[in-house]
Amino acid sequence: MKKFNKFNFIITLALALSACSVDNKLKVEVYETSAQGNKLTKITDFPPQKVKAQIKLLPDQNFQTITGFGGSFTEASAYLLNQLGQENRKKIIAAYFGDEGSRYSLTRTHMNSCDFSLSNYSYAPVEGDLELKHFSIDEDRDDIIPFIKEAMAVSKDGFKILASPWTAPPWMKNNKDWRGGKLLPEYYDTWALFFSKYIDAYKLEDIDIWGFTVENEPLGNNNNWESMHFTPEEMTNFVKFHLGPKLETDGHEAKILGYDQNRGEELEEWVKVMFKNEASSKYFDGTAIHWYASTYDWFPESLQFAHNAAPSKYLIQSEACVDAEIPKWKDDKWYWSKEATDWGWDWAPEHEKHLHPKYAPVYRYARDIIGCLNNWVDGWIDWNMILDTQGGPNWFKNWCVAPVIVDPDKDEVYFTPIYYTLTHFSKYIRPGATRIGFENSDDSLMVTAVKNPDDTIVIVILNQDLKPKSFKVFLDDDFKEISISPQAIQTIIIDKTTDAN
Repeated sequence: MKKFNKFNFIITLALALSACSVDNKLKVEVYETSAQGNKLTKITDFPPQKVKAQIKLLPDQNFQTITGFGGSFTEASAYLLNQLGQENRKKIIAAYFGDEGSRYSLTRTHMNSCDFSLSNYSYAPVEGDLELKHFSIDEDRDDIIPFIKEAMAVSKDGFKILASPWTAPPWMKNNKDWRGGKLLPEYYDTWALFFSKYIDAYKLEDIDIWGFTVENEPLGNNNNWESMHFTPEEMTNFVKFHLGPKLETDGHEAKILGYDQNRGEELEEWVKVMFKNEASSKYFDGTAIHWYASTYDWFPESLQFAHNAAPSKYLIQSEACVDAEIPKWKDDKWYWSKEATDWGWDWAPEHEKHLHPKYAPVYRYARDIIGCLNNWVDGWIDWNMILDTQGGPNWFKNWCVAPVIVDPDKDEVYFTPIYYTLTHFSKYIRPGATRIGFENSDDSLMVTAVKNPDDTIVIVILNQDLKPKSFKVFLDDDFKEISISPQAIQTIIIDKTTDAN
């Protein structure tokens, strides 16, 4: 029998007591959204579970700087706000931009009309107006501009706006149509002037445009709604010889993001051309991407490839939504269920069908944002902020789902679980945060972590399991044991500058 050693026993006991006290040194605030009904609920009681994972934070491992999170100012969303009573209008805007709400910091809007407009329109409607003397943003004055201004009024920290055209006016295109076709070379300078005029017009409304994507979905959408096609070479040359120099000459510092379509092999093909050399990449400030190539895959390899092609430039997710669906009204359970489909469920080529299985909307959002953050994406923008119970208005009847659904006839509002999912990121991960490293012993938990400019550390965790889980979060020599509900998202805020709970 091993001889009892009093000294070793005392040391072991001291270490054990120390470990217990250390747990209380790590101050945390935990907020949870779950299929069981939590909605950004503050959690203070953590029932212990048998299996305990370990999440070790590595704050000295630094990756990308975060630009922001948010959604899009579309004509459809702005139009619906106009149909609501003032109380619900203010409630929605505060929920997205107020200090107690999502605190959106990075947004998008469309230049000219898009599918989520009430009709086709352009700010440059007069054919042959090469100098754009008749340029006007009057189409936005009744809806989009008031929406943006009211959001600005309630946003304590402000937000960036990324603007995207779906198409040039038909008179500038080779097919003279809103859909498909290409920009005629003789209008390249006029189209570049269009971007500059847009900045000036919005500036007169006291609205700053932070950046542009050159063209929404330059590969097209089968000519279903507004679109205009570019090859990688055509877009790069347009930016290199026309858009970039024009914005520079006119003294505009707006960012220019190329591509603006799905991840995968096509993304890799585009960044190879855009960032081929110093001359081709001079005016590109980064790359914009969408999520529609799959309902489950965030394409980490192509994201890594895009980052490595331009490691000092932005990589921003500029559009995502639950598409090809009519919203489920006040049915939280559906958003946690694997029932949603996308365009690919019906229309994807046979060799791509496997990329488009049914999915749970909450999981798709949380997985994609975490996957993107862990692969160098620095900004993530949702599509429409508000839609109606049909999934519109949309002139093409391309129905989709938004985080907030409204019934304007009854002046009713429904904050879907998607709203709370997005808020887990946008409210707590602030612009200027740095993604940090971590080690996670449980692969079934999806995890990402950042350090905010105020030195708080934020962890977002997704548990897709049907069982609750416990885990210990380690930071330096301290730790905290936490449990997460089944089918849940948690945001954990660690602040070591204050006393423990």
